[in-house]
Amino acid sequence: MIKTSKGSCLCNQVQFEIDLPTKWVSHCHCSLCRKAHGAGYVTWLGVEDNHFRLLSDAALIQWYQSSSPAKRGFCKNCGSTLFFKSAKWPRETHIVLANMNMPIDKAPAANVNFSSHVDWMPIDKTIVTKN
Repeated sequence: MIKTSKGSCLCNQVQFEIDLPTKWVSHCHCSLCRKAHGAGYVTWLGVEDNHFRLLSDAALIQWYQSSSPAKRGFCKNCGSTLFFKSAKWPRETHIVLANMNMPIDKAPAANVNFSSHVDWMPIDKTIVTKN
């Protein structure tokens, strides 16, 4: 039996479901993630596209091309940033961990794009740091 976890945006209009296990969970310190979320870093999880199901109308999601290979999906109603897709990781959907409404199978295991981190944000030094 496949275990699943569900998530949503702030207003609950965008709802989705993933099949576990996730591929990875990491804190991203890049400047684009920080600006998109207004935070010191963003924690993402990755799943294969065939492990992701949008349970709401796709028209509720606005996609923003944040760089040439990547786009970010957010709720048109409440503005919650939800998803990330990139040509660098084809067939993979990245989801903001904070938008999951149920537990997942992993804790964050890495700090990625750490060369861009900000000094004012506390860092979990017990996990792997990658640039």
